[in-house]
Amino acid sequence: MASKNTICLWYDGAALEVARFYAETFPDSAVGNVVHAPGDYPSGKEGDVLTVEFTVMGIPCLGLNGGPEFSHNESFSFQVATDDQAETDRLWNAIVGNGGQESVCGWCKDKWGISWQITPRVLTDALKNPDRAAARRAFEAMMKMGKIDVAGVERALRG
Repeated sequence: MASKNTICLWYDGAALEVARFYAETFPDSAVGNVVHAPGDYPSGKEGDVLTVEFTVMGIPCLGLNGGPEFSHNESFSFQVATDDQAETDRLWNAIVGNGGQESVCGWCKDKWGISWQITPRVLTDALKNPDRAAARRAFEAMMKMGKIDVAGVERALRG
């Protein structure tokens, strides 16, 4: 593990599957070292995958197969800045289409319970717009969306 600070994500036996999915789905992502348990532990046996080092869009992560005791919630999410509708659609559809779940305002959840914010840059820029009325219109449009519609945000900005 080369990074001094790594995000550790707890899974119930799926760490390697998760790392492979993320590496196939997101740019600048890869699977690194896989550590097998040197002995039995409460949620596994000797030889089971214990941890998996991986990166998600350049962010170092460690998947820990710790068992069913803990589950993910929306208090942690990956926020992905997308450049256009095509990239937004591709990432959203990869997550939701692989057993994930749609939510609102650009949020979705993968099948392992990790939350993702798939956020087009046009939305982020719109919310910072110095024209506060335009920013409010973009915000109100976003509040009615599941997956973010870039054209809808642009229409709201124009009024």
